[in-house]
Amino acid sequence: MAKDISEPINVPQAYLAKLLQPLVKENIVSSVRGPKGGFYMDDENLEKTVIDIIFVIDSEEKFSSCMLSLDKCNEENPCPLHNILVASRNDIFQQLKEKTIRELAHEVALGNAFLPL
Repeated sequence: MAKDISEPINVPQAYLAKLLQPLVKENIVSSVRGPKGGFYMDDENLEKTVIDIIFVIDSEEKFSSCMLSLDKCNEENPCPLHNILVASRNDIFQQLKEKTIRELAHEVALGNAFLPL
């Protein structure tokens, strides 16, 4: 249930429930309604990537918007940070596009990463 997820990660339950709704709609998280219902991950969900989650919650703009929030920053008209950050941003984007939820869960199970659930 949303309450069981929200408490250990210290996120308000109502906020988490709002985040989970579009993830369910886009088949990144599965859910069952009712008093014994809740949220879960099936095999199909586990093959989704981290970038799939980001695109549902924040959209692609996170990776194309200016770090200084300048509307006119682009390849032809770069802000002072644009050329410094573009390679790193592209690398991070590629890694998030390749990393599946299953792989993240495996790292937690091995003890190589921490998740307070």
